[in-house]
Amino acid sequence: MLTRRAILAGIAAGLVSRAAHAQRPFTPPRIGWLSAGSEPDPFLDGFREGLRKLGYVEGRTVVIDTRHAGGNLEVLRAAAAELARLQVSLVVAAGIAARAAMAITDIPVLFAISGDPVEGGWAKSVSRPGGNFTGSTFLSLEVAGKRVELLKQAVPRLRTLVALSNTDHPGEQSERRATEAAAQSLGVTLVYVAFSQSPFGASPELDKALESVRRAQPDAMVVFPEGATMANRAGLARFAIAQRLPAMFGWSEYADAGGLMSYGANQRDTYMRLAVFADKILKGAKPAELPIEQPTKFELVVNLKTARALGLAIPEALLVRADRVIE
Repeated sequence: MLTRRAILAGIAAGLVSRAAHAQRPFTPPRIGWLSAGSEPDPFLDGFREGLRKLGYVEGRTVVIDTRHAGGNLEVLRAAAAELARLQVSLVVAAGIAARAAMAITDIPVLFAISGDPVEGGWAKSVSRPGGNFTGSTFLSLEVAGKRVELLKQAVPRLRTLVALSNTDHPGEQSERRATEAAAQSLGVTLVYVAFSQSPFGASPELDKALESVRRAQPDAMVVFPEGATMANRAGLARFAIAQRLPAMFGWSEYADAGGLMSYGANQRDTYMRLAVFADKILKGAKPAELPIEQPTKFELVVNLKTARALGLAIPEALLVRADRVIE
């Protein structure tokens, strides 16, 4: 039978143990942010906003270690290796940085990519990724077809359409087929102009492709959204204006850089959504079991400055439908 002294000693020991545990400082989880670009970073801002909406306070309940490569591939690879050595709780690889993050095998990685995550090797399937990667893909074959329809509305005389496509892009052939099908249904002939190029470094392949576009003399151009064309979006917009070529792009950043039109998901909103994935993983979920998502909301942006430079009158019905008009 326990004596009164033994009982009191046990209670005292328990109180001391709980007090020591209570005094143990809280260590916030660390999230690594890996980007091929530079600051300011609107996608990082979106991710931070998503965390705030979930109740996280940066510096108190979560820490974000940011690494921006400034367009340098070797710096990007080194940054990915450094985040892996730091053993952060998870890594968010923005856009094309997801390729460099493939070297990370034992830490959860979240991505938002423009291509097919299965074809690119990030996942075994969309519904069950099966590894340490999950997140969101902007690739939507329905949206690819819709871009052709919207461009046809803006340019009713459209008969010949060039599709400018980087073959160094997982899912590119599926996007091409969807674009061809949409063009055929509208009686439009599609001219496929392909190039293969990394988003890093010089752009000789893209320059050659643009010369092929110029020689084809199409009525309009659609540019598939991905890393290389995104990095060269301002130059592509200038080329299209110089050739008096109405052009449709995939994301609003292209239209902001001078492209005539864009239709696709809002990238910043997608990075806000990645915060939900991060929250789940920090609470114990496994990326292998978190299905990869596709955005469900898409925005149409029309650049009227570029339309005026092209001498193109955008139909009022299309302007009313636009989510944003750049005056």
